[in-house]
Amino acid sequence: MTQYSNLKYEVKDSIGYILIDREPQMNALNQETLDELQEIFKHFNADSHVRGIILTGAGQKAFVAGADIKEFTDLSVVQARWLSERGHIIFTDLIEGAPKPVIAAINGYALGGGLEMALACHMRIASENAKMGLPEVSLGLIPGYGGTQRLPALIGKGQAMQMILTGDMVDAHKAYEMGLVNEVVPQEKLISRAEEILRKIFTRSRVAVANAIDAINAAADKKRDGNKVEMDAFGHLFGTEDFKEGVSAFLEKRPPNFPL
Repeated sequence: MTQYSNLKYEVKDSIGYILIDREPQMNALNQETLDELQEIFKHFNADSHVRGIILTGAGQKAFVAGADIKEFTDLSVVQARWLSERGHIIFTDLIEGAPKPVIAAINGYALGGGLEMALACHMRIASENAKMGLPEVSLGLIPGYGGTQRLPALIGKGQAMQMILTGDMVDAHKAYEMGLVNEVVPQEKLISRAEEILRKIFTRSRVAVANAIDAINAAADKKRDGNKVEMDAFGHLFGTEDFKEGVSAFLEKRPPNFPL
């Protein structure tokens, strides 16, 4: 596989690890990093050896502290519109739309595009030192990578309005109270907790997990009827070998032995 300038990655025990490695820049998302994220997610999503993905940032200060603002200075209106659309494509199609669980391990500041990337992940685990916010209004902008859509869906319209319109940050414990993150753990346990969650998911039916992700995502997709997606998937799964194994295991009072 390709060696990247801004990412490190590995696959170990069915987990694909992606580390955004721009620590001196607080792991800010420049265009080259977005290119690399697009490529590695395409690869991991298609790789049957990868059953789940953990996304995190280098160092102990930042997950991703936003977009690389230096790249904004010379953009035209048309170029800025395309920048936003491109972020939507990567975050929606490749991260949120991944057919396997993606966990954001938020190890520090997750601001602007960094928080928007975490919002696109299926789950978010934060270290105790993490701080999150969407400060774009302080730049005369709004969130452009899906933040105005995903944040209200996660924490409610009123809370999202306050976060986005003030641009204020929240700490990890406040984020947990709001429903912005699933769990808060000490920083030294962040990756191991994400691994623990994935390993439990790996004991479940792989095809059922993929269908569950798709059905849950359909709830917020205005182009799809989420109820129909759920009903279709439910019916389809009755015809799978995993269903037969799951029911047999339940009736025989033994753990199911699903295909890897």
